[in-house]
Amino acid sequence: MPQPTFETILYAVEDGIATITLNRPDKLNAFTNQMMLDMIAAFDATDADDAVRVVIVTGAGRGFCAGADLSAGGATFDRNARPDPTRDSVRVNNVERDGGGRLTLRIYESLKPIIAAVNGPAVGVGVTMQLAMDIRMASTAARFGFVFARRGLAPEAASSWFLSKLVGVQTALEWCYTGRVFPASEAHERGLVRSVHEPEDLLPAARALAREIADNTAPVSIALTRQMIWRLAGAEHPMLAHRADSRAIQTRGAQADVREGVNAFLEKRPAVFPNKVSADLPDIWTNWSPPEFR
Repeated sequence: MPQPTFETILYAVEDGIATITLNRPDKLNAFTNQMMLDMIAAFDATDADDAVRVVIVTGAGRGFCAGADLSAGGATFDRNARPDPTRDSVRVNNVERDGGGRLTLRIYESLKPIIAAVNGPAVGVGVTMQLAMDIRMASTAARFGFVFARRGLAPEAASSWFLSKLVGVQTALEWCYTGRVFPASEAHERGLVRSVHEPEDLLPAARALAREIADNTAPVSIALTRQMIWRLAGAEHPMLAHRADSRAIQTRGAQADVREGVNAFLEKRPAVFPNKVSADLPDIWTNWSPPEFR
């Protein structure tokens, strides 16, 4: 499949791993509406490409993402006060929408697992965009900050839903109340990131984890697993999970992947899973009601 090109990010696929690199290094990869559009399109591309098994997101240069681009000064967050050719991109059905939230909701819908390789400072939307990713790995050079209250803003990018699920209400509120920037060691201690690595070791470690997923698991199973874990994280009763589990086991049990997986185990050989996400992903969400505000 031809690989798309974008204005604010780099996109490459190699051996089943797609790497999305935020690419405004002279601005510490500060977030713009165009970057939002580019990233949404990149996740559309990874979902559509059966060759992509895992996605890694990282930043070019010494930063991951320094938050929103503040070059418009005090008018940065007043969409009516500043001209922006992409301003209409944050309107959906004529409703003004938070651009960071549009991105995290797209990430939430991803059919492929996503690893954030946080190579440097990640504040504001630079950290909230990561919350919808599955695994966060950080460089010792990384810094994190939910700085919104220090700018007169409130948390965005649906972080009020994601953050407490990852680190608990107490830590989420402390970080958002203070707005302070904290090191990768604290992010690791509080459960925001999986592991901390020396800068030169970060991407190799992320790729090694991506390889473990890509080389040993069934793509359709991974797509189902990702959606089940995320969608059911806020379910009001385990019966909703039981319904989804039951449909998943029944439909997958009749597909070729399961026969291959069991036979490969019994024959002590690597499995070669034939089913594809684009063609064989079962719908287990009958009677499932996703959020109305999309």
